[in-house]
Amino acid sequence: MTTSRLPTEVVGDYLRGLQASITGAISELDGKAFLTDAWQKPAGETLQGRGITQILEGGAIFERAGCGFSHVTGPRLPPSATQHRPELAGAPFEAMGVSLVFHPRNPYVPTVHMNVRMISATGSNGAVVCWFGGGMDLTPYYGFDEDAVHFHSACKTALQPFGDDKYPRFKTWCDDYFFLKHRNEPRGIGGVFFDDFSELGAEQSLAMMQAVGDAFLGAYLPIVARRKDTPYGERERAFQLYRRGRYVEFNLVWDRGTHFGLQSGGRTESILLSMPPLASWAYQQVPAPGTPEAELYSKFLVRRDWL
Repeated sequence: MTTSRLPTEVVGDYLRGLQASITGAISELDGKAFLTDAWQKPAGETLQGRGITQILEGGAIFERAGCGFSHVTGPRLPPSATQHRPELAGAPFEAMGVSLVFHPRNPYVPTVHMNVRMISATGSNGAVVCWFGGGMDLTPYYGFDEDAVHFHSACKTALQPFGDDKYPRFKTWCDDYFFLKHRNEPRGIGGVFFDDFSELGAEQSLAMMQAVGDAFLGAYLPIVARRKDTPYGERERAFQLYRRGRYVEFNLVWDRGTHFGLQSGGRTESILLSMPPLASWAYQQVPAPGTPEAELYSKFLVRRDWL
């Protein structure tokens, strides 16, 4: 843990700018504007703070795209934030971050998630400590090697200035984290993920978080451009909705960010912006051998060194 010397205004300004740049690029690509919902927790509630939720629904390319900024304070860290920091259990805290999930309309365009955040807490000795988290991961419904390689290359390039160990460590962390234990199945092809991170000191840890956030558009938009006009039919659409069900399962059962928001009394509408507009479930559905749907399981929903 690191004593915090970072003005929260600096981190907040960066995060709001990141949200604006990403939603601006997505809106320009889709042709539809995001709805902007600025919110504030009412006085008297346990959790205090404000945020900006931006949502695009029913677009030409994105069926639902949500990108939220939040900056909240609370009297006690929730259990999901102190799993690795028991000495801070019950400590007052401040948290801010940007989180996004984009669900494209075309089944050949993968769903994507990205999140960057900072949490600080005041220990019993009065010292303020801060740590960072973030990452991005890709969830295809129909897999393409060149898309996976491009996405992982962008992640590695973003992290390279902070040490040769960061990409392999955070890729493994991502593979471990975005895994549906009850299905024994990865959520997608991964990417990078880090949490409770402060080992580079406050300034450099922040710089690493920013590098991940800044790399997002370059990692994802070329994939969208390649796949958005691919023809598809009812079969591909049905498989996309079925696989979206797995996304819902992970976010509600395993995701620490979702748990943190709900446990701390956060704004439910903003926390659940990651949910797809439509999803489906089927009993023991198994793709026929030799189909593209079967290849997703055998070739892409497995741990691989994409680089």
